[in-house]
Amino acid sequence: MKKLVFIGLLLLAANFAQAQDKIEWLKFEEAVAATEANPKMLLVDVYTDWCGWCKKMDKETFTDPAVIKYINEKFYAVKMNAEDNKRTFDFKDKEYTEAKMAGAMRVQSYPNFVIIDPTLMNITQLPGYRQPVEFLDGLSQIVDKGIGAK
Repeated sequence: MKKLVFIGLLLLAANFAQAQDKIEWLKFEEAVAATEANPKMLLVDVYTDWCGWCKKMDKETFTDPAVIKYINEKFYAVKMNAEDNKRTFDFKDKEYTEAKMAGAMRVQSYPNFVIIDPTLMNITQLPGYRQPVEFLDGLSQIVDKGIGAK
């Protein structure tokens, strides 16, 4: 019996460790639903397929263990393609594509990280490529200010 409990705990720990090896990206509407149920800020990574700096963020910054842990703990993370006019979703009784939402958030350069408070009312932007430490510093300043915190 003790072996079974030990194995169960070991599997649980392995599952938790595995869950922290990447950012848990959601669709915008999934993140909105999640924050309505359990309030957290949204971190929206607005990118394009042709953006080299966006790819560098994915490859270098978003694979950093400290960045992964911080984002998964503090935010609901969203990937949003600023040129996608196909996929639609509803937000505040309006229909959007990812491109239309990026425009509504006034994103004009890539990569751009839009942080939305838990009330889904106030946003701030963190534009441009950033290395892991610099990115964490920018995010933590926003979190510490608690934009629109309840």
